[in-house]
Amino acid sequence: MPVGFGDKLVIAISSRALFNLDDSHKIFEEQGLDSYSQYQVDHEDEILAPGEAFPLVKKLLRINEKLSGEPKVEVILLSRNSADTGLRVFNSIEHHQLNITRAAFCGGESPYRYVAAFGCHLFLSTHAEDVRNALENGVAAATLMSSCTEDKGGDELRFAFDGDAVLFSDESERIFKQNGLEAFTENEKAEAKKPMSGGPFKHFLQALHGLQSKFPAKSCPIRTALVTARSAPAHERVVRTLRAWDIRIDESLFLGGLSKGEFLKSYGADVFFDDQHRHCESAVPHVATGHVPHGVANEPSSF
Repeated sequence: MPVGFGDKLVIAISSRALFNLDDSHKIFEEQGLDSYSQYQVDHEDEILAPGEAFPLVKKLLRINEKLSGEPKVEVILLSRNSADTGLRVFNSIEHHQLNITRAAFCGGESPYRYVAAFGCHLFLSTHAEDVRNALENGVAAATLMSSCTEDKGGDELRFAFDGDAVLFSDESERIFKQNGLEAFTENEKAEAKKPMSGGPFKHFLQALHGLQSKFPAKSCPIRTALVTARSAPAHERVVRTLRAWDIRIDESLFLGGLSKGEFLKSYGADVFFDDQHRHCESAVPHVATGHVPHGVANEPSSF
């Protein structure tokens, strides 16, 4: 991680994930870059409305108010805008009183290449190609899907994660896809005491766990949940894997293939990460949802 960030949790966010830029993006798609740039300059004093990730970012930054000393959470803006057209974004950041001071404006190019340079643990964007590039470069990343969920308010921040191909590798999911449920179950029983390899979100979960450890367990403002389609007896390997990683998950839901949406609503997730489109679509009506385009479920033959 770059010198000066220490043990901070570092999150990168795209401008379209942080703010609602639908109107200007439509101009870009229909009229091109020059018209888009002029539109942003002409409207740079108009404050942007919150986007999909705004409530999450607000809660993340609020964690710094609960800890003494140096801030432990850093949010960095990564944008395809130029610095000139990005002035409206920073005006909106100031208006909404978000403590975001670092940014990369890439003038139409993909900003993913700066994710590692900033030492980010997570990158959230609405641009699927940028997300894929970040994942391929070893950084946890998700494409935020459009939803109609409202800001849940409060200070507690609740993360929910799928297991296979998100927190864990997709090695077991490949067996399920290729050979079916019975082969998957037999493999997990046979390998129950062998920890799974880490998936793309392992290091983000570790950083999140480190931040949680700075608070007393009963007053921690961050809560985590595993929401997986697995069921017994395939649950044992999950438990032993997290134990081997020395990571605490506050809640674990083994749903045995049930739809995840209602469970995520009951849990009160602020954001949910899953590699499979069908689970994301189930979650979107209830919680902010990030699709993780990783693993066998996202290979062309799986669609």
